[in-house]
This record gives sequence, C-alpha cells and structure tokens, in this order.
Amino acid sequence: MNAFYPQILWLHIGGVIASGSLFALRGVLVQKGSRWGMAASVRYLSYTIDTVLLAAALLLVMILPPALFANGWLTAKLVLLPVYIVLASFALKRGRTAKTRRIFLVAAMAVFAIMIGIARAHHPLGWLQFVSA
Repeated sequence: MNAFYPQILWLHIGGVIASGSLFALRGVLVQKGSRWGMAASVRYLSYTIDTVLLAAALLLVMILPPALFANGWLTAKLVLLPVYIVLASFALKRGRTAKTRRIFLVAAMAVFAIMIGIARAHHPLGWLQFVSA
C-alpha cells in the first residue's frame, strides 16, 4: 500500500479542497436564501466527497509511520474536526436566524483554515507556529 501513498495523499488533498469549496458555496447560497444549497442532490454530493475524504485519511494513517504523529498535529486536527462539523451544521441549517448562520459560517471556515494550517505545517499550532517561535 505504501506504493500508492502519493495517489492517496492527492485524493485526500482533492477531497479537502472539494469539501471546503462545496461547504463555502452552500453556506453563501444559504445566506442568500437559495434552496439549492440544501437540495438533496447537493447534500448527497457532499456526503460522497466527505466519505472519500475520510477513507483517504484513514488509509494515510495506516501508511504513515507512527513517529510522524508524535508532536500532536494529527490529534489537533482530529479534535477540531467535530468542532468544524458542529459549526457547519449550525451554519447551514440549525442556526435560527440569518445572522446566526452567518456567524457560524465564518467560524466554521476559520476552523477549516486552522485545520489546513495544522496539516500543512505538521504542527499543532499550524499557521501560528512561526509566531510562537
């Protein structure tokens, strides 16, 4: 399976880009009052992308050496994932007002950006690792 590491990594990165882009588009459409953002076909596309993303992530965890995770960057991402999911849920449908949904959308996108920073830096502080040095 190690021979497929580059392909699995690119599948995961593509999944992150597709998932984040679709969420941002849906969030903007919900803010504008469009029903398209919550259509069944769009939701199922989102579920499909997220399933591929999760499968690729699990494959990467199986391939990578355990020492790579010693500094806690993966743990930080995994802790932030449910936070992102809850914020996204409130941004798309559970927020009671448009203002509340907008606040949750911005918060969810911020957590998403933090998770990308953590993944890129392979450091729990992500983008902030250079500030703390």
